[in-house]
Amino acid sequence: MTSENLQFTVLGCATPYPSVDNPCSGYLVSGGGARVWVDAGSGTLAQLQRHVRLDELDAIWISHLHADHSADLLTAYYGALYADIQLAAPIPLYGPPGIADRLAHFLTNTATRSPIESAFAIEELHDGDRVAVGALTLTSRSVAHGIPAFALRVDIGGRSLVYSGDTAPCPGLTSLAEGCDVLLCEAESAQVSSAGERVHHTPEDAGETARAAGVGRLIVTHIGRFLTPEQAVARASTRFDGPIDYAVPGATRTVFAER
Repeated sequence: MTSENLQFTVLGCATPYPSVDNPCSGYLVSGGGARVWVDAGSGTLAQLQRHVRLDELDAIWISHLHADHSADLLTAYYGALYADIQLAAPIPLYGPPGIADRLAHFLTNTATRSPIESAFAIEELHDGDRVAVGALTLTSRSVAHGIPAFALRVDIGGRSLVYSGDTAPCPGLTSLAEGCDVLLCEAESAQVSSAGERVHHTPEDAGETARAAGVGRLIVTHIGRFLTPEQAVARASTRFDGPIDYAVPGATRTVFAER
């Protein structure tokens, strides 16, 4: 891999629980020798190990704290500290505010708090957060999911990938995705929160966000269980006339400059 390459592997994209052949949300993003585990939904740690060990990761990035995007951090903690992994240093972990306490709440079983920070060097995300992970630039924007949630843009060598995480259509995602080569966007449903707020994209919304942001290619992911991937692509294409594909579990895609 050269420093100009940008790739991502779909570790899983099922919602809201894994299927027999598709874990929940998780992706391995790589470029310039750097490797980032993006979202850690149920079942993704197993698939991650087809490509990289925990102690070979350069960072972990978590969009929000719903279990289908973060649950495998719990087993990753045990793997990092109590198995065959020897960390040279804690793994950098970028996630929403409160992620350290949430992990500790689940992992602490005695009066002594589990040493979360021995496994993960945690940095809380904020709107507009930007960090370099090797040759990759990771930019995060706050999005609309009813809880603290973020979308991610990865840039390297003039190539760009944007991942929506879970969100309703919102200006934060559209501006983050502006002009990107690939938008990896959820296409679940128009589900609303308990407060009556929309918290997800429909396939049509994914197409509209891609059109408004002027992206090169749209890849729909995290597709609701009442849709086939082909149906989601067809519905998204009513709003976006550029190239559209869907995330295939286990597949690795190279991001090309689409213009």
